[in-house]
Amino acid sequence: MLPEAIIFDFDGVILDSVGVKTRAFAALARPYGEEAEERLVEYHEANGGISRYEKFAWFFHEVLGRKITPDESAAMGRRFEELAYSGVLAAPFIPGAREFLDANHHEVPFFVASGTPTEELRRIVSERGLARYFREVHGSPTLKATIAGDILERFRFAPDDVLFVGDAMTDYRAAKECGLGFVGVAADGIGPFPEGTKVVRDLRELKPEI
Repeated sequence: MLPEAIIFDFDGVILDSVGVKTRAFAALARPYGEEAEERLVEYHEANGGISRYEKFAWFFHEVLGRKITPDESAAMGRRFEELAYSGVLAAPFIPGAREFLDANHHEVPFFVASGTPTEELRRIVSERGLARYFREVHGSPTLKATIAGDILERFRFAPDDVLFVGDAMTDYRAAKECGLGFVGVAADGIGPFPEGTKVVRDLRELKPEI
């Protein structure tokens, strides 16, 4: 039985685009040296789902030893989008994602809560022809728990009747903070989630788990 609503993360859940973002972070850090590149990539991979701007701020503070300026942050954001946007547009679907959306979007409302900036995310969703599947699409700078809580309040959903589907601990924590059900997506069937978490390898396995 489907829940009352489903909130999806986007990269790594709908599109297989995580690698595109990883390569973009690596390219941004490369001018600062091999160690700097490795540290930013490691931080990105360990902190999936948070805003890229938080990662830029961490990189400057922890790796370069100084606070990032607003102009530097904006410039890195523009460069990141240049590096990643076309790759995300070309990224394949996570297996089963398009089929799940197509088969079930008329049954329950679907939402997106992502760490990608909202306007960029909405352009991607539109250009990939996915807008018809989602009631609403939200991204950063709003935190995922805030997005989920706002959806619950405005649509008057009962938290335990709503499912969050994500591939990162930021997704898991947002779901738990709001009292939502959660299913993780991880190609290895385990992912970064606590023991006992429901995990699917891709969205072909999702419906049996809900």
